Amino acid sequence: MSSPKITFYHDIRNLGINQNHWYAVARSIELKSQPLSITLWHQPIVLYRGCNGKIYGLEDICPHRFVKLSSGRAIADELECTYHGWRFESSGKCSHVPYLASNQKLPTCQIQTFPVQELNGFIWVFPGDKSLANLVSPQLIPEWEHLNYIATISVIKCRAHYSYLVENLMDMHHGHLHQNWQAWAAAELIDLSENDHRVDAYYQAQSYYKIDKIWSISQLLFPALRQLHPEPLNVSYIYPNWVSNLGKDFKIYCLLCPINEIETQAYL
Repeated sequence: MSSPKITFYHDIRNLGINQNHWYAVARSIELKSQPLSITLWHQPIVLYRGCNGKIYGLEDICPHRFVKLSSGRAIADELECTYHGWRFESSGKCSHVPYLASNQKLPTCQIQTFPVQELNGFIWVFPGDKSLANLVSPQLIPEWEHLNYIATISVIKCRAHYSYLVENLMDMHHGHLHQNWQAWAAAELIDLSENDHRVDAYYQAQSYYKIDKIWSISQLLFPALRQLHPEPLNVSYIYPNWVSNLGKDFKIYCLLCPINEIETQAYL
């Protein structure tokens, strides 16, 4: 007699992240001369620019007295703690303690480091197995530097688990909430597909925006002037981010940075 099959369920509202992915954690313009503190799924990380502009990522804590390193300053390619002036190389190794006597050795402490990329106006962090970082690419945004596209970014801080955002973004019927402020209307779900890496929803919608008629965006402000035409509206959850395509003229990305079970930062 065979044993009954056991099915395990996860509480999606407490589900963590897949560490072996790149996550957009900040916009490039946010990181200037002062170190920047971010949190990616409970992990405090400090970002700073070296002397050549390259960005480094370290655990945001000094092993000496547990002060946030983001309160300190960048000196060349090193990061100095504001409390006692301990300095750390980009490798996480302590390189300088200002008050040590000549016969004293540097502490052998090691801070955790994180692979970092700067791409398409965003700073990306890979929190998982470093040996896999080069095998995975951040979300591609080919339109970022394309002259035919006008890019705008909204930073959204939500008091919610990231799964709530994904569900909301995949559901184009919620457009009823802000129907006067979007480029489409009357979305009808046609098909749905999924695998272990992504979910795709295919809608048919009505749109008024045309990229070769830039004036058509003015219809956003004057709904009575809208000249609707049918367009496919396809939305995709490609872990860990979301992408929407309205015909060939309108594209939206939502880059998700899960902070913890009840906080998510999104770049839309």
